[in-house]
Amino acid sequence: MEDKSEPIEKKPDTPSAEKKDEKIDRPEQESEEKKDVELEHTEEIPETEENLETKTEETDEKAISEVKKKETKKTDEKKEKSKKEADRGKDFRYIVRLSNTDVNGEKNIVYGLKSIKGIGVHMATLIADEVGIDRYMKIGDLKDSQIEKIQEIIDKVSKDAPSWMLNHRKDLETGEDIHLIGSDIDMRLRDEINILKKIRSYRGIRHERGLRVRGQRTRANNRRGLALGVSKKREISK
Repeated sequence: MEDKSEPIEKKPDTPSAEKKDEKIDRPEQESEEKKDVELEHTEEIPETEENLETKTEETDEKAISEVKKKETKKTDEKKEKSKKEADRGKDFRYIVRLSNTDVNGEKNIVYGLKSIKGIGVHMATLIADEVGIDRYMKIGDLKDSQIEKIQEIIDKVSKDAPSWMLNHRKDLETGEDIHLIGSDIDMRLRDEINILKKIRSYRGIRHERGLRVRGQRTRANNRRGLALGVSKKREISK
């Protein structure tokens, strides 16, 4: 019997398959080429004597420019100080003594009086207005008579100022509204704390124990003493 089956013809490789293979291979080749180019760019340039000289020159120039800037700043500050001193007269006082404190004479009256313990901005403005002096005037330019007036008003502030502006109202002994200044504040505070301790009031006991007095929390905050970790219970050996 003869085989009538026709021979199977082999189809030639289609160009599309080759193209697909080429497309698959191309991105890999391109990535490799990019890596090579990047490596070429990232290769360190050998430091020659010329490059080192240029770098040292740049650093020297920067240092010189910084030094020049500092010198110019110093000269400008000196010029400003000399101008200020020239504007001020010979009678200018750089330190003025008021209520046992040294006040900087270069400050304005309001902020100069504010440096005294017990006097704030409101109280200082009130004192300046009662004396009849400009608030923006320098304290160093004041005359002896003006300084004496300021001191007199500071001593009588509790009478001249309104009650809401005073810092110690309803005194324990007299029951009056008083304004304390300077070291009198610390003395009066110490005396009142001692009275609370003698009375054995809640606040006095808290002061004695060194705890918070005004109801602050002490569980997480205000922790004192040694920091102890979690301690395990000892097992009794049988």
